[in-house]
Amino acid sequence: MQEIDFHRALVPPGSQGTIIDAGAHDGRLALDLAAIQGPRLLAFEPLAAARARLEAAFIARFGALPADVALRAEALGARTETLTLAVPRIRTPDGTAMDAEEWASLAKDYAAIAATDPRVLAIHRHDVAVIRLDDLGLDDVLAMKIDVEGFEAELIAGARETLLRTHPVLSVEIEERHRPGSTSEVPALLASLGYIGFWEFYGEWRPAETFDAASFQRASPSPAEFSASDPYVFTFYFVPPDRVADLDVLARLPVR
Repeated sequence: MQEIDFHRALVPPGSQGTIIDAGAHDGRLALDLAAIQGPRLLAFEPLAAARARLEAAFIARFGALPADVALRAEALGARTETLTLAVPRIRTPDGTAMDAEEWASLAKDYAAIAATDPRVLAIHRHDVAVIRLDDLGLDDVLAMKIDVEGFEAELIAGARETLLRTHPVLSVEIEERHRPGSTSEVPALLASLGYIGFWEFYGEWRPAETFDAASFQRASPSPAEFSASDPYVFTFYFVPPDRVADLDVLARLPVR
């Protein structure tokens, strides 16, 4: 199952409210979320270069930035502050150098990895604004996609009131290589807010607490190492108890 299938199934066309994309990068999911008819999209991307490409991608697809799409330059976290976003520059297997933007993180600096892995060529650091989702006072959040490279707990802490008030469905990318222990800690944190978590394995929904990172997330913490376990499972899904039955719709989709 693809992540967008989850959101399309649980946010039917015509729904009124807001979808949050935290860590939108340059639009891998944001463009398809924006295409869901009805809700508005708030896309948070603190890395300026990625946000510029995201805006260009919206214009290329829709002709202009849609009126119901807002691109936000802040990151979401536990408090209002300024933090450093670390972006590693790596040497790829073919010998070229590139900024590994999808590894951009507020949770780690990469300095220790760079000290032991010569393929990490540099670390670019960007000061970015961080806000709490709760401070936006949203009463209509339908769904959230969270992809924040180890900063999940901080984001959830700053979104606690919104989650309790609006009960959106969530897709969260959680990886041990970004934050050891997170595949158990983040589901436990969301469970304390009333969420039931799952991971999907070839069409089968499995409880989040059954996830075995040693089997399904074997990977180096280095952004320059591209090998990983097969399969490598990193997307988790969370729903309020009254939405669990809705996952049956997804179970009937063809496996992709």
